[in-house]
Amino acid sequence: MAKSITRPVNHATCDVALIGAGIMSATLAALLSALAPELKLLVIERLSGPAEESSNPWNNAGTGHGGMCELNYSLEQPDGTVDVAKAIRINEQFQVSRQLWSSFVGLGVIADPASFITPTAHMSFITGEVGQRYMRARYDALHACPLFSSLRYSEAPATIGAWAPLIMEGRDATTPVACTWDPEGTDIDFGALTRQCLTWAQRRGAVLEYDREVVGLTQAADGTWLLHVEPTTGGTTQVVRAKRLFVGAGGYALSVLQKAGVPEARGYGLFPISGQFLTTNSPAVVERHGAKVYGQAKVGAPPMSVPHLDARSIHGEKWVLFGPFAGTSVMFLKHGSVLDGVRALKPHNIAPMLQVARDNIDLVGYLARQIFLSHDAQLAELREFYPLAEGADWHMTVAGQRAQVIKPKDGRGSLEFGTETIFAANDTLAAVLGASPGASTAVPIMLDVVSRLFADRLEAWRPHLLDLIPTWGTALAGRPGLAHSTRARTAATLCTTPPTD
Repeated sequence: MAKSITRPVNHATCDVALIGAGIMSATLAALLSALAPELKLLVIERLSGPAEESSNPWNNAGTGHGGMCELNYSLEQPDGTVDVAKAIRINEQFQVSRQLWSSFVGLGVIADPASFITPTAHMSFITGEVGQRYMRARYDALHACPLFSSLRYSEAPATIGAWAPLIMEGRDATTPVACTWDPEGTDIDFGALTRQCLTWAQRRGAVLEYDREVVGLTQAADGTWLLHVEPTTGGTTQVVRAKRLFVGAGGYALSVLQKAGVPEARGYGLFPISGQFLTTNSPAVVERHGAKVYGQAKVGAPPMSVPHLDARSIHGEKWVLFGPFAGTSVMFLKHGSVLDGVRALKPHNIAPMLQVARDNIDLVGYLARQIFLSHDAQLAELREFYPLAEGADWHMTVAGQRAQVIKPKDGRGSLEFGTETIFAANDTLAAVLGASPGASTAVPIMLDVVSRLFADRLEAWRPHLLDLIPTWGTALAGRPGLAHSTRARTAATLCTTPPTD
């Protein structure tokens, strides 16, 4: 793990201050260190190390979202067609992330791709004749796109059982089933990736300060930011002057924006959703299940609550997770405070937050019912996926917090289930709020941040950016040859499954 560098920072000046030491800040720090190693970077983290919140592998699904298995990215329309535009857009973004990670292997940022990425098939599974019709339409729409040429479809129990035996054994043979399977899927340990990016940036000169919290933030007359930083264990307040500021602090980001007082953050709020998973490392399970199998969300459930039986590699050990189930925490961070919500209330966001609560009664009711599910009821939901699951093999594990964005929209509050980037103060400040598909699309999000915060240097950096990400700015969905060659190139570098047509 990257170690904190202890040094006096009173009135120190840096080019970029990055608040939070998760995958977003780590990606930006490594990218800027590659583009301009002369930049002085300072990473400030309130916890004692990197990737302790949402980037921790126990706190996220580790899917490597590519739109291959997440049914909420491809919604059925009233006429029976399936809109796959979001799935394609997310896969395009994921291909950008894979390209930078591939270049990071060449630069030495990542010593061994297997330390963070594991080939893991992505599957979607559904039952019933209505489900079959939807899955056929979804498959037809996705497979027509060159980014999904490896996707396969089946309604045959024997074929599905060969892909994922545990979901078919013991299942009623008269129940119609449908499944898509893509061998190009991956499992990603974003914690390991975060630590390697920050360690490399540190070797290039970045300063990492842990156990530090930003307690005050103002913009000086010359446009620079004055950060008032305190040790979390108590001590003297220090002042850091930063020319540009990035906030990648998950559920803590809104608090930082409110301290900054930027008008662009007015009306924003957060809706916390806590998650839990049933987990097992029983050899009888992990040796026979090597895929991520996603189903459909129940009525009233938020999109990130899509049930999945998820093969994971965490710290080099095989696990299978099932869930998520809602938890009881109201904090914005797993290592947060029960007062997070109260502290976030401001005159300008009370109305949007109340509107969201009123407009999402079904969601609130669903979360409340989830909280009171018994262990037997949770196992019953698991057995809808894995009919022969043994209760003794499974234990409940608390996952990370998902602080969903409440966004002011058309004079009202709108609950968003994606990732939102806020730019403020003449593009000297950028902050990322929200959740899924977040980590998987960290690279394109940070490219947007670089394009705005460093607009004056972007053209000079463009050749280097194209070396790192050859298809940057080019859509792959309409270019079959380029899509295939890009996927093949990154698969070879990252040691993942090559594409098939």
